[in-house]
Amino acid sequence: MRLGSLLLPLNIAAIVTVVAIGATLSALPPVHWPLVYGALLAFAVLMLLADLLPSLPRWVHHAALLAMGAIALLLLGQFPRAGSLPILSVIWAAMIASSWPSRLVAAALLASNLVAWWILQDAGYRSPLMSVVLFACFQLFAVLTVHYARSAERSRDALALVNADLLATRALLTDATRDAERLRMARDLHDVAGHNLTALTLNLRALAADPALAQREELRTAQAAAARLMADIRGVVHALHDARGLDVATALQALAAPLPRPRLQLDIDDDVRIEQASIAEALLRTVQEALTNAARHGSAGTLHVRLQRRPGALHLRIHDDARATRGAAPLREGHGLTGMRERIAALGGTIDITGSGGGVRIEASLPHPGAPA
Repeated sequence: MRLGSLLLPLNIAAIVTVVAIGATLSALPPVHWPLVYGALLAFAVLMLLADLLPSLPRWVHHAALLAMGAIALLLLGQFPRAGSLPILSVIWAAMIASSWPSRLVAAALLASNLVAWWILQDAGYRSPLMSVVLFACFQLFAVLTVHYARSAERSRDALALVNADLLATRALLTDATRDAERLRMARDLHDVAGHNLTALTLNLRALAADPALAQREELRTAQAAAARLMADIRGVVHALHDARGLDVATALQALAAPLPRPRLQLDIDDDVRIEQASIAEALLRTVQEALTNAARHGSAGTLHVRLQRRPGALHLRIHDDARATRGAAPLREGHGLTGMRERIAALGGTIDITGSGGGVRIEASLPHPGAPA
């Protein structure tokens, strides 16, 4: 249960409203209190259940919303003269607006308002239609408020993902630029300094062939210094070549940073070196899609990513810690997972995606020349 969601403004407002409705109904005869307050408690519990438990099967979530609407109409039918009870329909309208398609929301509100009109007319209201229209306007206001709030959240999340993508791409680009600079320095050292040192060594060797100079201490010192300098340059060039490889870890951390959940737990073997930008891009997009799916559709708190070298290949393993729920639908691959498969296949790799109910497990293998065969 996401207890932190209980403190969100809309949830607090809904709970306070239900409590206020209960306070106004205290004027009813005590014989009705068990029904009234039991129904209000059930309404509040179903509201929190539908909002705070995203891992529930979809049918349970929808059943809870339907039960909330039924409770609101039941109380209105039992106590049509209690003017505060129609407010429950406004709360219910906000709840279904956040979960159901627009057409279904419109149909549900139309049906409930028709039932409310019939109840008020049967109870002898002078203008039941005006009362229903008035609360329908409040319902519309609640629906539009939730709609625009959800739209703002989706825009914010999309912007955060785009920003994370840019940060990750910038990290790879910066590292690729640094890697190209290291390679240029290595070539310059090898071609320029190495050439001049070779010429210096040959000239010192020619001088040493002269019997008059061969025993000079300065000549032997110069030869030893040239040999050490040549060895040092070779060592630096070798180190610069060995340091090549894109910093995928930094890019992945930048990709996950804007997301509040799931948390990225990264485990990359020390001997992993990725030089090809295409492979780094494929790994980045695969983890990005896994993060997006876990954030949107799962209840995972942590996404585990393991990257290691295998004979002739790089092996990527991704899984989250979402719990499987009874009655949950099996994994259905959308455009994101399909694109993941196509991207890996284009590089000659293989990928296996499994999951049911709770977590998702991804196993991918990419051919990599830098991996030991």
